[in-house]
Amino acid sequence: MKNKITKFTILVGLISIFLLAPYLRSQESQPREISLSLEESIYRALKHNLNLIAEVYSTEKASDSIAAAREIFLPSLELSYGSSRNEQPSTWWIYGTGTYITSSQNYETRLSQRLPIGGTFSVAMSNYSTDTNQRYQLFNPYYNTQIRFTFNQPLLRNYGPRVTKKEIIIARQNYAISEAQLKNQVMETIYQVEEAYWGLVLARENLKVKQQSLQLARDELTKTRKEIEVGQQAAIEILNVQAAVSQREAEIVQAEADVRTAEDRLKVILNLASGTELDAVMIVPKERPEFKPVRVNLKAAIETALANRPDLQIETLTIENKAFNYDLVRNQLLPQLDLNFSYWSPGISGDYLIYRDNNPATGEVVGKVPGSLWDSFRDASKFLYNNWSVNFTLTVPLADFISRSKLALAKTELDEAQARQKAKEQQSLLEVSEAVKNIETLSKSVEAYRIAREYAEKRLEAETRKLAVGLTTNFFVLDAQEKLAAARSAELKAMIDYNLALARLEKVMGTILEVWKVNLVEVGRSNSN
Repeated sequence: MKNKITKFTILVGLISIFLLAPYLRSQESQPREISLSLEESIYRALKHNLNLIAEVYSTEKASDSIAAAREIFLPSLELSYGSSRNEQPSTWWIYGTGTYITSSQNYETRLSQRLPIGGTFSVAMSNYSTDTNQRYQLFNPYYNTQIRFTFNQPLLRNYGPRVTKKEIIIARQNYAISEAQLKNQVMETIYQVEEAYWGLVLARENLKVKQQSLQLARDELTKTRKEIEVGQQAAIEILNVQAAVSQREAEIVQAEADVRTAEDRLKVILNLASGTELDAVMIVPKERPEFKPVRVNLKAAIETALANRPDLQIETLTIENKAFNYDLVRNQLLPQLDLNFSYWSPGISGDYLIYRDNNPATGEVVGKVPGSLWDSFRDASKFLYNNWSVNFTLTVPLADFISRSKLALAKTELDEAQARQKAKEQQSLLEVSEAVKNIETLSKSVEAYRIAREYAEKRLEAETRKLAVGLTTNFFVLDAQEKLAAARSAELKAMIDYNLALARLEKVMGTILEVWKVNLVEVGRSNSN
């Protein structure tokens, strides 16, 4: 009995799976719907757009370059050690006969610091020690310790804080340019989202208009068939309606393709999906375009653009960069005059050898006074002896002194950057002017298309009433339907174009970040995590 129940359960399960499989496959094939407002789309793009993420990394790299450039002012510590042994036969009577052996060791510790004016300052402590079997030595083993202070300073070429900090200054300028580029990319991304979002809205709304128009044609086709059946219309009248239905069905196919294209474009910008995964997600816009007339002061808009546009900031920073490079090249044309100053204190110690009758010529050692390495360090630290040196070195690079090609190249690059800035300013003024005029034109267009749509609706109503009393034919009704569909699409496109024109003005004025309350720091943090 138990086996029968088990077999029955398995059979029921298999049948259930067989019956539910088509349903489950259809559910898996259904795209996942995501309903998004324009603001939600923008903030999603600012977190996930691949171009923006790459620009954030570029800015972080420029910031790291500043930290790396500052490391030239970190002190450096050098440690060195050497050891040697020299064994050879004596070649001079004063050394004595046989083989003499000399062993030596040397140690040095040096701490160096780069100075803001271009020079370097270092403190070094070194020791040299020898042990030999040569005769007539005063100290054996012998320890020589030295504490040395050294200051090197260029006085012409490479002199001054600007030249010394050139890597830091260039890194800061590049970082400022990178920040402006990031701002420009954020602005471009926001505008791309607005353009793609409203493009999708237009495509979906246009599809609805086409579907409504198709439904009207189908209703007219049903009505015409009934009237032909009862003899109210000639059979030939159905041809116009059937042609209209077929035409509008074809328009539906194209409208659906436009929706998919617009949707895919927005998906890519939002980084929702890519490749074969594009069809797995369907975006449903929450918003419809609104018409809110605005008046823009052209002079104020131009002043705002000149103050806020990041591309103009990039040109200004580029000029500063080229001007700085020009100053560097001029500095490198100067002769190189270097000051070198050293002050050192020696300390000498070791086993002091005592010869018979205090006469080293006897070569007979009768005693010694012990000395150590520490004694040499102690004497050097007391600065018992006054030793110093000052040197000036003048180097005249004849190639740079005679040729001015590098300076001419730097001047040309500076002039080129200034010319580009003027051209960019003119282009900015033109873009702002065109955006303002475009808003004024589209504002009038929206109103005109609204009136045209209202007249198209009234005309369709009139043609429908006339057809009902036999005063017209379905050809004119179908024509009125097409005119209404076209008027609705034109009005919708005009409204979306108007909204995009406002977004375009915000972009060319450089205020689009303030409009959407976007913080560049937060954008950088969200994309670097």
